[in-house]
Amino acid sequence: MVNAADIFAARERLKQYLHPTPFEYMPQIGPNVWLKLENANLTHSFKIRGALNAMLLLDEAARARGIVTASSGNHAQGVAYAARLLNLPAKILMPMHTPKRKVNNVRRFGAEAVLFGTNYDETELEGRRLERDEGLTFVSPYNDAHVIAGAGTIGLEIVDELPDVERVIVPASGCGLISGVGLAIKNHSPAIEVVGVNAFHAPALYNWLNGIQLPQIWETLAEALSGEIEVGSITFELSKQVVDRCELVTEEQIANAMHWMMVNAGWIVEGGGSVGVAALLSGVIPLDDRKTVVVISGGNVDEATLRRVLN
Repeated sequence: MVNAADIFAARERLKQYLHPTPFEYMPQIGPNVWLKLENANLTHSFKIRGALNAMLLLDEAARARGIVTASSGNHAQGVAYAARLLNLPAKILMPMHTPKRKVNNVRRFGAEAVLFGTNYDETELEGRRLERDEGLTFVSPYNDAHVIAGAGTIGLEIVDELPDVERVIVPASGCGLISGVGLAIKNHSPAIEVVGVNAFHAPALYNWLNGIQLPQIWETLAEALSGEIEVGSITFELSKQVVDRCELVTEEQIANAMHWMMVNAGWIVEGGGSVGVAALLSGVIPLDDRKTVVVISGGNVDEATLRRVLN
């Protein structure tokens, strides 16, 4: 499993490659709201943290086998960047509908981009098949202790900037991000509320925490959050330990949040990265006087999607 010491070690490991991301007060949303802007990170996503931490920790045998991963696009870019840094071959599997910007960035970093599957679950199964049949080293976007520890460094930066934070709102999909952030936050103070947000069309964590089975609907602005959590994932138990609750937002609420962030905050944020803001703007998570940080997980959006949201 993963503990706070792993997250502190990840921060030391990553600091020569990554700088802390911006932490921005956002009174336009509420009097005690701050944004943690991972869309301003390298590769414009939080995923670089976990991917790079995991890749740096691979032993020589694992590196020699070659790297494979499955991703909706942001982890793909993180693995591709890390593979270039370490001079390793990497095969990056992404669903056919992956935004072109994400696919192009994978190729720009020199990795092999393979579009496979009509949805993320099919892509992940193919990645695991290549791991099994071809002996490649699979770097999961969430079901990996080192990936989770890397994501957890966001939590350390939050409490560095706002030690008396009272609530942290985090987008959730496979739950590597919210597990890592939640571990770091709860280590600082168990009283801080950690709230996950899913899209209605991508309700994996909501289903898990509430013991229900709302369906995955693959057509969503929050494509980065799509997909079920892999059977046996370590994030199942971790998320139950550190997540207090999970809420759902609609496609309209996500589009409104993306538009609001562009017009009012000056930031381009992808659908999956905007769900926390969507929850606050819509009242799904009511505003109160608690000091609240919203993690903005990524900003990789195609032009066509931006035009649709703006119109």
